[in-house]
Amino acid sequence: MSPEVITIVAWALGAMFAAAAVLALIRIVRGPSIVDRMAGSDTLLTVLICVLASEMALNGHLNTLPLLIALAMTASIGTLAVARFVSRVRRQSDER
Repeated sequence: MSPEVITIVAWALGAMFAAAAVLALIRIVRGPSIVDRMAGSDTLLTVLICVLASEMALNGHLNTLPLLIALAMTASIGTLAVARFVSRVRRQSDER
């Protein structure tokens, strides 16, 4: 592939990732529930993982692979914690 095509693809990816990150931040700020905020933060972490993976693919290295794994673990553990919290709160409200 020519360098011009790679540059165009990189700029297009950057624009799409930036738009996705802004939309995820809007979801985090606006809420209104904790589930909405968690979905936004998961989306933001996913976008960050995709940005790093794209950078690795474009530059042909694996230097940031440990960071990708750590971000993926953080996202999954955070999602599980919030899901457990929400289910516990709903169970307590159903018992009342």
